[in-house]
Amino acid sequence: MTDLVRCPWATSAPDYVAYHDDEWGRPLRGDRELFERISLEAFQSGLSWLTILRKREAFRSAFAGFDAAAVAAYGEQDVTRLLADASIVRNRAKIEATIANARAVLDLDEGLSDLLWSFAPTDHPAPATIADVPATTPESVAMAKTLKKRGFRFVGPTTAYALMQSTGMVNDHVADCWIRSGVSRSD
Repeated sequence: MTDLVRCPWATSAPDYVAYHDDEWGRPLRGDRELFERISLEAFQSGLSWLTILRKREAFRSAFAGFDAAAVAAYGEQDVTRLLADASIVRNRAKIEATIANARAVLDLDEGLSDLLWSFAPTDHPAPATIADVPATTPESVAMAKTLKKRGFRFVGPTTAYALMQSTGMVNDHVADCWIRSGVSRSD
């Protein structure tokens, strides 16, 4: 197999390579799937994404596979249990935000997937370099504002944009990345 050119952020650890090659920037739909991603992005705030990737299975276990109805039913005993769980990020505000966000998901008429994808831009040029990738966009600002109005927490414009990138609402693979260029892993 030829050495593949990847986005520069994806080369520092095998976990990043796998995430970049198999998930990041690939269109993802589904309320459960997007509830997981929005939750993980919120937990990542202020931390390395690598930390979150390495704890992802523990997060799935701790948060009932990101079943919004199950998480929405969590109470103070669950918060206490999660704060004692060393396999996840033990941050009270983020844990409580995840529970509040699950409740907000259940209150949506259109479903989380449809709501989030409604902010996907129709035109998003390929960034030439990582320096051309923005931290926020007008769409991520609008998404964050809408989510906040709907009761979501820990989803500001930067987190919303990271969510858009990770779920393929925007394609921020740099221009020479093998994924963007259409090269296959077997070439």
